[in-house]
Amino acid sequence: MIFRRLCVSAGALALAVSALPSVAASAAPRPAGTAWSLQRDADAVRDAGVTGVAVRLETPGGTLTARSGVGDVDARRPVPMDGYLRLGSTTKTFVATVVLQLVGEKRISLDQRVEQLLPGVVSGAGNDGRTITVRDLLRHTSGLPEYVSDVLPEPTAESYFTNRWRGYEPAELVSLAMRHAPAFPAGTQWAYSNTNYVLAGMIIEKVTGRTWEQQVHDRILRPLGLRHTDTPGTDPVLPFPHAANYQQFTVNGPLVDTTVPYRPFDSGADGSMTGTARDLNRFFSALAAGELLKPAELAAMRTTVAMPDDSGHPQGTRDGLGVFFNPLSCGGGYLGHGGNGFGYEVQAATSVDGRRTITVSAHSRSADPRTSARQEAALRTLIDHALCHST
Repeated sequence: MIFRRLCVSAGALALAVSALPSVAASAAPRPAGTAWSLQRDADAVRDAGVTGVAVRLETPGGTLTARSGVGDVDARRPVPMDGYLRLGSTTKTFVATVVLQLVGEKRISLDQRVEQLLPGVVSGAGNDGRTITVRDLLRHTSGLPEYVSDVLPEPTAESYFTNRWRGYEPAELVSLAMRHAPAFPAGTQWAYSNTNYVLAGMIIEKVTGRTWEQQVHDRILRPLGLRHTDTPGTDPVLPFPHAANYQQFTVNGPLVDTTVPYRPFDSGADGSMTGTARDLNRFFSALAAGELLKPAELAAMRTTVAMPDDSGHPQGTRDGLGVFFNPLSCGGGYLGHGGNGFGYEVQAATSVDGRRTITVSAHSRSADPRTSARQEAALRTLIDHALCHST
């Protein structure tokens, strides 16, 4: 699931990240050169109010890591190196890759209508699957309404604890979304909607006869040897080691441990996967380098559309099929996707050739928009520095 990216992909639930207690970095000699820059930038994210931060950067010259803050605010243990993470909407990049592999196999077409693949599923309140293509789903130009507001009555601690164990089938989530009118006619504008990727997962199962989870395992995780990445569905257990995640639901309110996921939107093709920074970097590097998609499908993934100024993304960000293109201060840009949920944020980014790849995890979120903006800026700066200055 992704509400609104720190670095940032837009989403349906505007839970900002805000002021959290600062925690000191563990004492260690300051590394020199780029490594020190990475540590300095990780500390800057911590200083913006995040309880714990971890960074892993892969470059042709080797691997650099940094961590700052704590992995548990009570025990004060450090953030684990390469600990397990909730990937949130970064799941969407895996799902889009499987869909594009099926396109390369001529089993579906990007221009195929949703109604042809899932008859009668997208209808009601003006929604019409006959006008929406597979391409529209993957790049968020479908205009389909968001289901999230229907499964999260209000972003409060009470709502989190009351509803976090409730599960929904994909068809149920789509049915909830179909109660609302579309935002715009398909293909005419852009708006992020998790409903798009719930449908993409359903299409994978309809076309292959196997779930999207099985296809991700068979087509991506196993070939790349990503043994620490999983599609746990409704299983709430995050393997150890991992940092605890904390959500501040009200400005100046307490931190609430939200390491247990919110099952209504953390269990599907739009945002349920878990993994490690090492595995996530390997996936994005392989994807950008052409190891997972044929040239035509990789080119389609990288073909982007403009996004509105109020999308929640930095100026110049464009959306492709399961990836975003983000400009760099040094010229050019990078491909990536973020994910977040209650108490966590993950950002994965790679240079367009796949030679430099970074994953950043932040383990708390809160409610003050001003602090959220500072944290967003700190994360963007960290990724920009890492991809511009690493060798």
